[in-house]
Amino acid sequence: MAKRIVIALGGNALGKNLPEQMAAVKHTAKAIVDLIEEGHQVVIAHGNGPQVGMINNAMVTFSRENPDHPADPMSVCTAMSQGYIGYDLQNSLREELLDRGISKPVATILTQVEVDPEDPAFLKPTKPIGPFLTRQESEAMTAQGSCVMEDAGRGWRRCVASPRPKSIIEIETIRALLDAGQVVVACGGGGIPVYKTTGNHLKGAGAVIDKDFASELLAEELDADTLIILTAVEKVAVHFGKPDQRWLDRLTPAEAEGYIAEGQFAPGSMLPKVQAAVAFARSKAGRTALITLLEKAKDGIAGKTGTAIAL
Repeated sequence: MAKRIVIALGGNALGKNLPEQMAAVKHTAKAIVDLIEEGHQVVIAHGNGPQVGMINNAMVTFSRENPDHPADPMSVCTAMSQGYIGYDLQNSLREELLDRGISKPVATILTQVEVDPEDPAFLKPTKPIGPFLTRQESEAMTAQGSCVMEDAGRGWRRCVASPRPKSIIEIETIRALLDAGQVVVACGGGGIPVYKTTGNHLKGAGAVIDKDFASELLAEELDADTLIILTAVEKVAVHFGKPDQRWLDRLTPAEAEGYIAEGQFAPGSMLPKVQAAVAFARSKAGRTALITLLEKAKDGIAGKTGTAIAL
């Protein structure tokens, strides 16, 4: 049975730099087109942690060398990342579709996502961006006034605020393209964070929205059947990395929330994925969230693998 699916791509599906990204998206496109070939409607959202960090670093460096050119704000850096990631994704998807004899347009939508300027997240930056740092590099960045955090045991990274998404500004455009049978790339990097000021003006916020929460909101507003959150493991586990580690096949939202309360999932890593999956599963009867590997997405939809969260 054909489904309307929102896919949230993690960093492992995009690479860490431009050459890696160009290679990674070809592999990513094959897995996504597998779903399209089966008749599913697909919308793709993606992260941008490494990319937006590199863009921001480049802009800061340029502004220091050229004082007349102020550094671009984080919202503009997110817009830039949406453009160049979307460029690679849509071209790879188009090529893979045509190689299989499927004539289906692909479009990237520059997407703004509304946040609350009073969100307490602005007082406590938690979203890692940019490359991994050594301890010495992290200490130097801290001395320069940047916020730095340890990222799930993998190293140190700069971090910025991560407010929750409230609404998707371009949702009608995304919905119209999807209804017209097109493949859509939207909410890249969690969306360009904006908030309303006087009149109808939208102002960019100095933050990065978590792509899992933005993807969940996108899936709700598109009335999707399934939200697939792709990550670096085939299934969610409790007691991860310990002798009593246990992989989970299927959870109710209540069971998942129990594990969250136990602190089973790492903040900034698996925790937001499970939280987003729970929110989507609770949003309407019949909706399922799936957390799995990119390569296992097709099998996950068939119920063969991954961790499914549903009522």
